[in-house]
Amino acid sequence: MIVFDLKCAHAHVFEAWFRSSADYDDQRARRLLSCPVCGDADIAKAVMAPNVAAKGNRTPATPAAAPADPKALMAALAQVQAKLLEGSQWVGMSFADKARAMHLGEEPAAPIHGQTSLDEARALIEDGVPVAPLPLPVVPPEQRN
Repeated sequence: MIVFDLKCAHAHVFEAWFRSSADYDDQRARRLLSCPVCGDADIAKAVMAPNVAAKGNRTPATPAAAPADPKALMAALAQVQAKLLEGSQWVGMSFADKARAMHLGEEPAAPIHGQTSLDEARALIEDGVPVAPLPLPVVPPEQRN
């Protein structure tokens, strides 16, 4: 798998994984890629800074500091996720079926969120269906804190 930093015409930068550069080129040409922030299909590769250590210029890695209050961090993440999902419809366990139907044009495109198995998510990605995992597990609206 290859990781690309992509950028839409509205300057939103996001990451996407492809089996090869040819897969990226094919999906972009067929306009199967879209920005997860605004939905724009005008996508290009973003400039990436390579993560290469120069010989003699190596500094030891310092461990990341643990958050001062893990509960506060989780609450902040949950709040961000709730904001992301405001304009999206909960489809529960039918997420994979709905996403695939929208991708194939069998249903009108709409922002949705739900749950699916890891195998179903992989199959969607391999089929070129634009999906993105959320930072926290997604639960039905009535179960949110």
